[in-house]
Amino acid sequence: MHLIDGTYELFRSWFGAPEAKSPTGQEVGATRGFLRSIASMLRDTEVTHLGCAFDQTVESFRNQLFDGYKTGEGLDPALFAQFPLVERASRALGIVTWPMVDFEADDALASAAAKFGRADEVDQVVICSPDKDLCQCVRSDRVVTLDRRRKIVLDAAGVREKFGVSPESIPDYLALVGDAADGIPGIARWGAKSAAAVLGKLIHLEDIPDDHAAWGVEVRGAATLARNLGEHRSDAVLYRTLATLRIDVPIAESLDELRWTGPDRPALESLCDEVGERTLLDRF
Repeated sequence: MHLIDGTYELFRSWFGAPEAKSPTGQEVGATRGFLRSIASMLRDTEVTHLGCAFDQTVESFRNQLFDGYKTGEGLDPALFAQFPLVERASRALGIVTWPMVDFEADDALASAAAKFGRADEVDQVVICSPDKDLCQCVRSDRVVTLDRRRKIVLDAAGVREKFGVSPESIPDYLALVGDAADGIPGIARWGAKSAAAVLGKLIHLEDIPDDHAAWGVEVRGAATLARNLGEHRSDAVLYRTLATLRIDVPIAESLDELRWTGPDRPALESLCDEVGERTLLDRF
């Protein structure tokens, strides 16, 4: 099963695909890039079941927990105007589509991965996104992440090799080092190396003693790190909550309903006419 981070794909196309105008003058380059990219993916014979999640708005329930969490401020209006277009594009391609409002797209992907990762009929769940948040969903080689652009697959061993921690520690890791993309500031002086060294052994925030001498690992500047964490432990727990993906998003579809059987031809033809991308129809 392939689970697509639709919001990432839209942003990737926004920054990577050439600008283009629809017959009515609307900027649609990112939508056309999304259509071409996903259409290419659908030609792969291993792609049999899939779903795609989108952020309808940038804000979510996490903004109510922390004022500094990411918002849509500064988002280019020409990009924001294509949010509904790419949702339509996903559905027109025949893909089950989950638009998120209170939750985020990553929460939908995490929930789908948890649900279908338990299904005996599913050999593997592939989360198509390079977003490090989603590495917390990885389970051995049964649930993996895929960076489609770089063709990099991360299973549990790959996550440990890249970040120095197991998938279950990723939210704790992000709480310490921060995540600028999501507006999570992290704890002062904690970097990737120190967080990996400590969490690689102690797993979770609550397992890190206030006394650095009890950590059982040698870390440069450990006294300062311990003091900063001790003074801001409640902040770190909040940051971990922000970084922890929800797995309770209602994913109502059955496995069979996620089987890809081809595009919705009338909807795809209509959308292709609207964005001026008729050549795409020849790919199906």
